[in-house]
Amino acid sequence: MGGTGGGARLVVFAGLPGVGKTSLARATATGLDATYLRIDTIETAIQATLTPVRGNPVGYVVAARVAADQLRAGRPVVADAVNGVAEARRLWVDLAAGCAAPVRFVEVVCSDPAEHRRRVEARVPDLPGQSVPTWTDVQDREWQPFTGDRLVVDNTGDPADAVARVLTWLSS
Repeated sequence: MGGTGGGARLVVFAGLPGVGKTSLARATATGLDATYLRIDTIETAIQATLTPVRGNPVGYVVAARVAADQLRAGRPVVADAVNGVAEARRLWVDLAAGCAAPVRFVEVVCSDPAEHRRRVEARVPDLPGQSVPTWTDVQDREWQPFTGDRLVVDNTGDPADAVARVLTWLSS
């Protein structure tokens, strides 16, 4: 495993679309030699074969089941999703507890609203069949403030600095 030590643990990224979660989550997973679970990948696959998933937690449930298998096998897992509501976050907390693995949350923000909007509006799908949110979709998205422990990372600057901060925090 990577240089941050470890074994089974769950690292959950959260943040609105366009803040840079996926970039940080992928790099963190690489740094930890962890399984990377992206809810967009799961939901896009489901959407292509079943019914639309907006408002349906099926992508989260599928990812949680895969994460549980990986945690029980002793592997670290990085979960990348909006996780905008308490119920979504509780899913990960309960999962980690059931697998006797620690869970750490990383909330990713983009403190510059103009940059955040630019990123959202410039975003192109990177998965077959994926649709990306509009700026209006992001503004209208439900977001409940965190009440638990987490690292808040402002991803407005250099992504490499943000990844280093996450990996340092996870190794502490």
